[in-house]
Amino acid sequence: MASPPSTAAPILRALRVITAVLVLFGLAPDLPAIRIKDIATFRGVRSNQLVGYGLVVGLNGTGDSEDAIVTLQSMSSMLERRGVTVNPDDIKVKNVAAVMVTTELPPFARLGNRLDTLVNSIGDAKNLQGGTLLFTPLKGADGQVYAVAQGAISTGGFEAGGASGSKVQKNFPTVGRVVQGALVEREIPFNLNQKDTLTLALNKPDFTTATRVAQAINAGLAGSAARTQDSGTIHVAVPPDYVNHIVQLIAAIESLNVSPDTVSRVVINERTGTVIMGENVRISTVAIAHGNLSIQIQENKNVSQPLPFAPGGRTTVTPESDLLVQEGRKPLYLMESGVSIGDVVRALNALGVSPRDLISILQALKAAGALQAELEVI
Repeated sequence: MASPPSTAAPILRALRVITAVLVLFGLAPDLPAIRIKDIATFRGVRSNQLVGYGLVVGLNGTGDSEDAIVTLQSMSSMLERRGVTVNPDDIKVKNVAAVMVTTELPPFARLGNRLDTLVNSIGDAKNLQGGTLLFTPLKGADGQVYAVAQGAISTGGFEAGGASGSKVQKNFPTVGRVVQGALVEREIPFNLNQKDTLTLALNKPDFTTATRVAQAINAGLAGSAARTQDSGTIHVAVPPDYVNHIVQLIAAIESLNVSPDTVSRVVINERTGTVIMGENVRISTVAIAHGNLSIQIQENKNVSQPLPFAPGGRTTVTPESDLLVQEGRKPLYLMESGVSIGDVVRALNALGVSPRDLISILQALKAAGALQAELEVI
């Protein structure tokens, strides 16, 4: 005797068809996914900071004053290197300013690449607008020169003043930028193709996120190339198909999507009354009542005038104070255990609390042990 056909298979097929249709038309719920390149970096692939000391010339009387000894000595030394001997006391530096020049050398920068540089006044110059940065070597932490900067400065601001002392200022005219003003003169040797293992460093270490990243890499590379070392480090063994093709491997890993996990945290800025709560914030069963106490004191002064021709009478002022005390009568609100952030917001809105009151409530919840999240005050 034949067994009756099972009804489970048609139901499963129908569910698969419905799911496929929802995904096709974008109606299925999307999980929050972020590219790996946005939450992690490869060890060794980073920029390096460069700094140098230079002079800005061509200012319209807004440079350093005669009290800037560093600027005077720099001008004298620069002129002597060019065959001009001059006494530092005879130099007028109103059109010159001493500056510090900074920039970042990106990874794999090659000879001849141009970089933007930031110019900052270190003397008492008032404005760098219209000035030109002279030849300035930029050194790294090892003391080697990696780039040379020179060019016209753009401040993006101005300062104008009158004889009475009033002035108008926009932005910071003592800070400027030389667009594409630095020329790379030395490369940092680094060869990716010589590596047999890549190391990923998470921007925010987390054990759950690190595990998800390793799983996504193993699924994307169809193997077990990734393993976690700790909450912020993932090692990826170079598969045989990607030997001498590390750039393609890095590009493939960076494009993978993962759902990062974060610690439940409530951030409070008491100066501005700002409160930020993450989606994973939960509250245990607790009853909340919050009332406001306001005290108003009004002072009135009454004048007491004596009767006409009254012997010994004097006009006196008698103070009168009116005291008003009001206390808000808010209801007691019960919040069940494990409520979500949406329930928390609705409950607090029902109490009619302001951001300032919300800060006090959250601090009290944390003290009572009912707030299952980190409370951070900035």
